Formats: sequence, structure tokens, C-alpha cells
Amino acid sequence: MLKQVSIYAENKKGTMQEITSVLASGDINILGSVTNDSAEYGIIRMVVSDPDKAQDLLTKAGYFCRLTDVLGVEVTDEVGNLNKLLGAMNESNINLDYLYLSFNRESGKPIMVFHAADPYEVEECLRGKGFTMTKG
Repeated sequence: MLKQVSIYAENKKGTMQEITSVLASGDINILGSVTNDSAEYGIIRMVVSDPDKAQDLLTKAGYFCRLTDVLGVEVTDEVGNLNKLLGAMNESNINLDYLYLSFNRESGKPIMVFHAADPYEVEECLRGKGFTMTKG
């Protein structure tokens, strides 16, 4: 199971650079991220090298953050592998809330990071179907 830091930030010029500056000053590596925005605020979801420290530093910098359990599934970099993962989830009646890409720095393989209800049950289900889950 991975921990994701979700940062709620005002949608204004320079915000993302401020956030990455805070993380860089704490020697925190961003391993994967996705940004969802609206007219005034956005949610930046990140898998980072030290989520607890990231949350602490960003909170001290004035950002509202929370940690969320997310799943990471390592897939091979081949046509159709994401489709296979999504098909296995569909067969198991798993609803995907959101999805983004990261990489296993050691193996070089893509990691699909996603959130679904009851992540521990979903993790068990996908392991049973032969998928390789990543750990934080």
C-alpha cells in the first residue's frame, strides 16, 4: 500500500512551484502526481519519497493536506497492459476513483497508482489475480 499526499491549493500562478520548492527543500522526491483543478482551487495528488514529512512541511507552509492510502500496480510497458488491469478490476466489480502513472525506479516498470473504495480488499483481490503490488 502506498501513501499519497493530497494538497488542496488555490489555483493561481506559481502555486505548483511553491509546493515543489517546499518538497525540494525537504529533500522529498516526487514519484508520481496528478492535478485536478477548478476555477479557484485544485487538488494535487502525489506519491512522494516521504509522505509524512511532505504533509508536515506543506502544512507548515500553509497548505491543507491529507494522506490517503492508494494502490500501486506494477505493469510491463506493453500495449494493452493497462487494459488488462482495468478489465480485471471490472470483472471484480471494483470502481476506480482516479488513476495516474508513476515508475518503479529500480525495475524501470510503470506503476499505475489508483484509488478505490476499500483499498485493502482491492489489493488482496488483485494479488490473487497475479498482479504485482508496490509498497510504500
